[in-house]
Amino acid sequence: MHSLLHWRAAFPRPKEVTMSDFPALMLDETDGKVTASIRRLTDSDLPEGEVLVKVEYSTLNYKDGMILGGLGRLVRKYPHVPGVDFAGTVEASASPEFKPGDRVILTGWRVGETHWGGYAAKARVKADWLVPLPQGLSARQAMAVGTAGFTAMLAVMALEDHGLRTSDEGEVLVTGAAGGLGSVAVLLLSKLGYRVAASTGRESLGEYLRSLGASSIVDRAEVGAPPAKPLLSERWAAAVDSVGGATLANTVASLRVRGAVASCGNAGGVEFNLTVLPFLLRGACILGIDSVMAPKPRRLIAWKRLAELLPLDRLDSLTTEIRLVDLPEMGAKILKGEVKGRVVVDPNR
Repeated sequence: MHSLLHWRAAFPRPKEVTMSDFPALMLDETDGKVTASIRRLTDSDLPEGEVLVKVEYSTLNYKDGMILGGLGRLVRKYPHVPGVDFAGTVEASASPEFKPGDRVILTGWRVGETHWGGYAAKARVKADWLVPLPQGLSARQAMAVGTAGFTAMLAVMALEDHGLRTSDEGEVLVTGAAGGLGSVAVLLLSKLGYRVAASTGRESLGEYLRSLGASSIVDRAEVGAPPAKPLLSERWAAAVDSVGGATLANTVASLRVRGAVASCGNAGGVEFNLTVLPFLLRGACILGIDSVMAPKPRRLIAWKRLAELLPLDRLDSLTTEIRLVDLPEMGAKILKGEVKGRVVVDPNR
Protein backbone atom coordinates (compact mmCIF):
# COMPACT_ATOMS: atom_id res chain seq x y z
CA MET A 1 0.00 0.00 0.00
CA HIS A 2 1.12 3.54 -0.71
CA SER A 3 2.98 5.06 2.22
CA LEU A 4 0.58 7.37 4.04
CA LEU A 5 1.16 10.40 6.17
CA HIS A 6 0.74 9.73 9.89
CA TRP A 7 -0.24 12.44 12.35
CA ARG A 8 1.19 12.75 15.86
CA ALA A 9 -1.17 12.44 18.78
CA ALA A 10 -2.27 15.58 20.59
CA PHE A 11 -5.15 13.74 22.26
CA PRO A 12 -5.98 10.10 23.01
CA ARG A 13 -6.80 7.66 20.21
CA PRO A 14 -10.08 5.75 20.54
CA LYS A 15 -9.80 2.03 21.01
CA GLU A 16 -9.76 0.40 17.59
CA VAL A 17 -12.77 -1.72 16.68
CA THR A 18 -11.62 -3.27 13.41
CA MET A 19 -8.68 -3.28 11.04
CA SER A 20 -10.65 -4.21 7.92
CA ASP A 21 -9.88 -1.92 5.02
CA PHE A 22 -12.23 0.66 3.52
CA PRO A 23 -12.29 2.94 0.44
CA ALA A 24 -11.06 6.53 0.33
CA LEU A 25 -10.42 9.14 -2.31
CA MET A 26 -6.76 10.13 -1.95
CA LEU A 27 -5.08 13.21 -3.40
CA ASP A 28 -1.38 13.20 -4.30
CA GLU A 29 0.76 16.06 -5.53
CA THR A 30 3.63 15.62 -8.00
CA ASP A 31 5.50 18.59 -9.48
CA GLY A 32 2.67 20.90 -8.46
CA LYS A 33 -0.04 18.77 -10.09
CA VAL A 34 -2.73 17.24 -7.88
CA THR A 35 -4.18 13.86 -8.88
CA ALA A 36 -6.92 11.74 -7.31
CA SER A 37 -7.23 7.98 -6.92
CA ILE A 38 -9.30 5.49 -4.94
CA ARG A 39 -7.25 3.68 -2.25
CA ARG A 40 -7.96 1.08 0.41
CA LEU A 41 -7.07 2.27 3.91
CA THR A 42 -7.20 0.80 7.40
CA ASP A 43 -7.98 2.51 10.70
CA SER A 44 -4.27 2.82 11.46
CA ASP A 45 -3.79 5.02 8.38
CA LEU A 46 -6.14 7.70 9.71
CA PRO A 47 -4.87 10.83 11.50
CA GLU A 48 -5.11 11.09 15.25
CA GLY A 49 -8.33 12.10 16.97
CA GLU A 50 -10.63 11.18 19.83
CA VAL A 51 -13.56 9.84 17.81
CA LEU A 52 -13.63 7.28 15.01
CA VAL A 53 -16.68 7.74 12.75
CA LYS A 54 -18.10 5.40 10.15
CA VAL A 55 -18.96 7.88 7.41
CA GLU A 56 -22.31 7.30 5.72
CA TYR A 57 -22.40 10.41 3.53
CA SER A 58 -20.31 13.42 2.64
CA THR A 59 -21.12 16.14 0.14
CA LEU A 60 -19.64 18.34 -2.58
CA ASN A 61 -19.14 22.06 -1.86
CA TYR A 62 -17.43 24.77 -3.88
CA LYS A 63 -14.41 24.54 -1.57
CA ASP A 64 -14.24 20.79 -2.22
CA GLY A 65 -14.06 21.56 -5.94
CA MET A 66 -11.09 23.86 -5.31
CA ILE A 67 -9.33 21.23 -3.21
CA LEU A 68 -9.94 18.47 -5.76
CA GLY A 69 -8.47 20.74 -8.43
CA GLY A 70 -5.45 21.70 -6.32
CA LEU A 71 -6.51 25.36 -6.29
CA GLY A 72 -5.98 28.03 -3.66
CA ARG A 73 -3.30 26.16 -1.71
CA LEU A 74 -5.96 25.04 0.75
CA VAL A 75 -4.09 21.75 1.25
CA ARG A 76 -0.39 21.94 2.08
CA LYS A 77 0.44 18.31 2.90
CA TYR A 78 -0.06 15.27 0.68
CA PRO A 79 -1.19 12.50 0.44
CA HIS A 80 -4.54 13.83 1.60
CA VAL A 81 -8.15 12.71 1.98
CA PRO A 82 -10.45 15.68 1.13
CA GLY A 83 -14.10 16.29 2.00
CA VAL A 84 -14.97 19.24 4.24
CA ASP A 85 -17.99 17.61 5.90
CA PHE A 86 -19.57 14.27 6.70
CA ALA A 87 -22.32 12.51 8.66
CA GLY A 88 -22.22 9.07 10.16
CA THR A 89 -22.11 6.88 13.25
CA VAL A 90 -19.51 6.82 16.02
CA GLU A 91 -17.60 3.55 15.92
CA ALA A 92 -15.16 4.25 18.78
CA SER A 93 -14.62 7.17 21.16
CA ALA A 94 -12.07 8.27 23.75
CA SER A 95 -14.27 11.26 24.63
CA PRO A 96 -17.05 11.15 27.24
CA GLU A 97 -19.11 13.37 24.94
CA PHE A 98 -19.74 10.61 22.40
CA LYS A 99 -20.19 6.85 22.54
CA PRO A 100 -20.36 4.12 19.88
CA GLY A 101 -23.65 4.26 18.03
CA ASP A 102 -24.09 8.02 18.34
CA ARG A 103 -25.14 9.73 15.11
CA VAL A 104 -23.00 12.78 14.33
CA ILE A 105 -22.28 15.56 11.82
CA LEU A 106 -19.05 17.41 11.08
CA THR A 107 -18.70 20.63 9.10
CA GLY A 108 -15.83 23.10 9.09
CA TRP A 109 -12.82 23.26 11.43
CA ARG A 110 -10.65 23.01 8.27
CA VAL A 111 -11.36 19.30 8.05
CA GLY A 112 -10.71 18.29 4.44
CA GLU A 113 -7.99 20.97 4.31
CA THR A 114 -5.51 20.55 7.17
CA HIS A 115 -7.04 17.33 8.53
CA TRP A 116 -8.23 14.33 6.54
CA GLY A 117 -11.90 14.63 5.69
CA GLY A 118 -15.09 12.88 4.66
CA TYR A 119 -14.24 11.33 1.29
CA ALA A 120 -13.56 8.00 2.97
CA ALA A 121 -15.71 5.37 4.63
CA LYS A 122 -14.15 6.26 8.00
CA ALA A 123 -12.76 9.40 9.64
CA ARG A 124 -11.01 10.09 12.93
CA VAL A 125 -11.48 13.60 14.36
CA LYS A 126 -11.57 15.71 17.52
CA ALA A 127 -14.73 15.38 19.60
CA ASP A 128 -15.10 19.18 19.72
CA TRP A 129 -15.62 19.22 15.96
CA LEU A 130 -18.72 17.01 16.06
CA VAL A 131 -22.36 17.84 16.74
CA PRO A 132 -25.21 15.36 17.21
CA LEU A 133 -27.35 14.57 14.18
CA PRO A 134 -30.67 16.36 14.84
CA GLN A 135 -33.75 14.23 15.35
CA GLY A 136 -35.73 13.98 12.14
CA LEU A 137 -32.75 14.17 9.79
CA SER A 138 -31.06 11.16 8.21
CA ALA A 139 -27.32 11.22 7.50
CA ARG A 140 -28.09 11.62 3.79
CA GLN A 141 -30.40 14.57 4.45
CA ALA A 142 -27.86 16.15 6.78
CA MET A 143 -25.32 16.05 3.97
CA ALA A 144 -27.90 17.29 1.48
CA VAL A 145 -27.77 20.31 3.77
CA GLY A 146 -24.01 20.03 4.31
CA THR A 147 -21.63 22.94 4.73
CA ALA A 148 -23.46 24.92 2.04
CA GLY A 149 -26.86 24.62 3.71
CA PHE A 150 -25.41 25.10 7.18
CA THR A 151 -23.79 28.33 5.94
CA ALA A 152 -27.13 29.41 4.45
CA MET A 153 -28.79 28.92 7.85
CA LEU A 154 -26.08 30.97 9.56
CA ALA A 155 -26.64 33.70 6.98
CA VAL A 156 -30.39 33.78 7.62
CA MET A 157 -29.79 33.84 11.38
CA ALA A 158 -27.37 36.77 10.99
CA LEU A 159 -29.93 38.72 8.97
CA GLU A 160 -32.59 38.02 11.61
CA ASP A 161 -30.21 39.13 14.36
CA HIS A 162 -29.67 42.34 12.38
CA GLY A 163 -33.42 42.97 12.44
CA LEU A 164 -34.82 41.44 9.25
CA ARG A 165 -38.55 40.74 9.53
CA THR A 166 -41.14 39.38 7.10
CA SER A 167 -43.00 42.69 7.41
CA ASP A 168 -40.06 44.59 5.87
CA GLU A 169 -40.68 46.22 2.51
CA GLY A 170 -38.78 44.71 -0.41
CA GLU A 171 -37.61 41.24 -1.38
CA VAL A 172 -34.66 39.30 0.03
CA LEU A 173 -32.14 38.69 -2.75
CA VAL A 174 -30.30 35.38 -2.97
CA THR A 175 -27.37 35.40 -5.41
CA GLY A 176 -26.02 32.20 -6.92
CA ALA A 177 -29.47 30.88 -6.10
CA ALA A 178 -29.27 27.65 -8.12
CA GLY A 179 -26.11 26.49 -6.32
CA GLY A 180 -26.02 24.49 -3.11
CA LEU A 181 -25.90 27.39 -0.66
CA GLY A 182 -28.32 29.48 -2.70
CA SER A 183 -30.87 26.68 -3.11
CA VAL A 184 -31.05 26.05 0.63
CA ALA A 185 -31.19 29.80 1.33
CA VAL A 186 -34.20 30.14 -1.00
CA LEU A 187 -35.89 27.20 0.73
CA LEU A 188 -35.28 28.60 4.21
CA LEU A 189 -36.28 32.18 3.48
CA SER A 190 -39.46 31.21 1.66
CA LYS A 191 -40.38 28.79 4.45
CA LEU A 192 -39.98 31.65 6.96
CA GLY A 193 -42.35 33.80 4.93
CA TYR A 194 -39.98 36.16 3.09
CA ARG A 195 -40.45 37.17 -0.52
CA VAL A 196 -37.34 35.83 -2.23
CA ALA A 197 -35.72 37.13 -5.41
CA ALA A 198 -33.49 34.37 -6.77
CA SER A 199 -30.61 35.43 -9.01
CA THR A 200 -29.14 33.01 -11.54
CA GLY A 201 -27.34 33.09 -14.85
CA ARG A 202 -29.14 29.96 -16.04
CA GLU A 203 -32.51 30.95 -17.46
CA SER A 204 -33.56 27.31 -17.71
CA LEU A 205 -33.54 27.01 -13.89
CA GLY A 206 -36.31 29.53 -13.28
CA GLU A 207 -38.95 26.84 -12.73
CA TYR A 208 -36.61 24.96 -10.37
CA LEU A 209 -36.06 28.09 -8.26
CA ARG A 210 -39.79 28.85 -8.13
CA SER A 211 -40.37 25.29 -6.91
CA LEU A 212 -38.07 26.10 -3.98
CA GLY A 213 -40.19 29.13 -3.10
CA ALA A 214 -38.67 32.04 -5.07
CA SER A 215 -41.22 34.78 -5.77
CA SER A 216 -39.19 36.28 -8.63
CA ILE A 217 -36.21 35.36 -10.81
CA VAL A 218 -33.45 37.91 -11.42
CA ASP A 219 -30.97 37.57 -14.28
CA ARG A 220 -27.42 37.38 -12.97
CA ALA A 221 -26.36 40.15 -15.37
CA GLU A 222 -28.80 42.51 -13.65
CA VAL A 223 -27.01 42.30 -10.31
CA GLY A 224 -23.57 41.11 -11.40
CA ALA A 225 -22.20 44.34 -12.89
CA PRO A 226 -20.31 46.91 -10.81
CA PRO A 227 -22.73 49.62 -9.63
CA ALA A 228 -22.85 52.52 -12.10
CA LYS A 229 -23.43 54.98 -9.24
CA PRO A 230 -22.49 55.03 -5.55
CA LEU A 231 -26.16 54.50 -4.69
CA LEU A 232 -28.61 52.55 -6.83
CA SER A 233 -32.38 52.49 -6.39
CA GLU A 234 -33.44 50.98 -3.06
CA ARG A 235 -34.55 47.46 -3.87
CA TRP A 236 -33.57 44.71 -1.43
CA ALA A 237 -34.68 44.38 2.18
CA ALA A 238 -31.67 42.11 2.67
CA ALA A 239 -29.55 39.64 0.74
CA VAL A 240 -27.67 36.36 1.01
CA ASP A 241 -24.66 36.63 -1.31
CA SER A 242 -22.55 33.61 -2.22
CA VAL A 243 -20.89 35.30 -5.22
CA GLY A 244 -18.85 38.24 -3.94
CA GLY A 245 -16.99 40.55 -6.31
CA ALA A 246 -19.05 43.00 -8.34
CA THR A 247 -22.27 41.22 -7.33
CA LEU A 248 -21.65 42.06 -3.68
CA ALA A 249 -20.93 45.69 -4.54
CA ASN A 250 -24.09 45.95 -6.65
CA THR A 251 -26.17 44.34 -3.91
CA VAL A 252 -24.93 46.69 -1.18
CA ALA A 253 -25.61 49.72 -3.39
CA SER A 254 -29.20 48.47 -3.90
CA LEU A 255 -30.10 47.75 -0.27
CA ARG A 256 -32.99 49.56 1.32
CA VAL A 257 -32.38 51.76 4.37
CA ARG A 258 -30.91 49.72 7.26
CA GLY A 259 -30.64 46.68 5.01
CA ALA A 260 -27.89 44.08 5.31
CA VAL A 261 -26.23 41.50 3.10
CA ALA A 262 -24.88 38.26 4.53
CA SER A 263 -21.62 37.67 2.66
CA CYS A 264 -20.79 33.97 2.51
CA GLY A 265 -19.00 33.20 -0.76
CA ASN A 266 -16.51 34.41 -3.35
CA ALA A 267 -17.29 32.42 -6.48
CA GLY A 268 -17.32 35.71 -8.42
CA GLY A 269 -14.13 37.13 -6.93
CA VAL A 270 -12.62 38.29 -3.65
CA GLU A 271 -12.38 42.00 -4.46
CA PHE A 272 -15.12 44.59 -4.94
CA ASN A 273 -15.17 48.35 -5.41
CA LEU A 274 -17.68 50.41 -3.47
CA THR A 275 -17.93 53.87 -1.91
CA VAL A 276 -18.83 54.45 1.72
CA LEU A 277 -22.10 56.15 0.78
CA PRO A 278 -24.39 53.10 1.19
CA PHE A 279 -23.08 52.77 4.75
CA LEU A 280 -23.27 56.48 5.61
CA LEU A 281 -26.53 57.43 3.89
CA ARG A 282 -28.56 54.22 4.19
CA GLY A 283 -26.97 52.46 7.14
CA ALA A 284 -26.14 49.44 4.98
CA CYS A 285 -24.30 46.54 6.61
CA ILE A 286 -22.21 43.63 5.36
CA LEU A 287 -22.42 40.65 7.70
CA GLY A 288 -19.52 38.22 7.27
CA ILE A 289 -20.51 34.56 7.62
CA ASP A 290 -17.75 32.21 8.79
CA SER A 291 -19.13 28.69 8.95
CA VAL A 292 -15.72 27.05 9.33
CA MET A 293 -14.95 28.26 12.86
CA ALA A 294 -18.51 28.91 14.05
CA PRO A 295 -18.76 28.23 17.82
CA LYS A 296 -20.50 25.06 18.89
CA PRO A 297 -23.54 26.72 20.56
CA ARG A 298 -24.27 28.56 17.29
CA ARG A 299 -23.88 25.30 15.37
CA LEU A 300 -26.37 23.49 17.59
CA ILE A 301 -28.97 26.24 17.11
CA ALA A 302 -28.43 26.27 13.35
CA TRP A 303 -28.82 22.50 12.96
CA LYS A 304 -31.90 22.45 15.18
CA ARG A 305 -33.53 25.13 13.03
CA LEU A 306 -32.55 23.37 9.81
CA ALA A 307 -34.22 20.18 10.99
CA GLU A 308 -37.35 22.12 11.94
CA LEU A 309 -37.60 24.41 8.91
CA LEU A 310 -36.49 22.47 5.86
CA PRO A 311 -39.22 20.72 3.88
CA LEU A 312 -37.52 17.36 3.50
CA ASP A 313 -39.39 16.40 0.34
CA ARG A 314 -38.04 19.51 -1.39
CA LEU A 315 -34.59 18.91 0.05
CA ASP A 316 -34.62 15.39 -1.38
CA SER A 317 -35.79 16.70 -4.75
CA LEU A 318 -32.80 19.03 -5.14
CA THR A 319 -30.25 16.36 -4.13
CA THR A 320 -28.11 14.22 -6.43
CA GLU A 321 -26.08 11.26 -5.13
CA ILE A 322 -22.64 10.31 -6.49
CA ARG A 323 -19.77 7.90 -5.72
CA LEU A 324 -16.17 8.63 -4.72
CA VAL A 325 -15.02 7.90 -8.28
CA ASP A 326 -17.33 10.64 -9.61
CA LEU A 327 -15.79 13.40 -7.48
CA PRO A 328 -13.01 14.71 -9.79
CA GLU A 329 -15.49 15.28 -12.64
CA MET A 330 -18.15 16.80 -10.39
CA GLY A 331 -15.57 18.95 -8.64
CA ALA A 332 -14.63 20.53 -11.96
CA LYS A 333 -18.30 21.11 -12.76
CA ILE A 334 -19.09 22.88 -9.50
CA LEU A 335 -16.26 25.35 -10.15
CA LYS A 336 -17.82 26.15 -13.53
CA GLY A 337 -21.25 26.73 -12.03
CA GLU A 338 -22.67 23.64 -13.74
CA VAL A 339 -24.05 21.92 -10.63
CA LYS A 340 -27.68 22.42 -9.60
CA GLY A 341 -28.79 22.03 -6.01
CA ARG A 342 -26.96 19.73 -3.63
CA VAL A 343 -24.69 16.75 -4.28
CA VAL A 344 -24.21 14.03 -1.64
CA VAL A 345 -21.36 11.54 -1.75
CA ASP A 346 -21.67 7.90 -0.66
CA PRO A 347 -18.08 6.91 0.26
CA ASN A 348 -19.04 3.26 0.65
CA ARG A 349 -19.63 2.57 -3.02
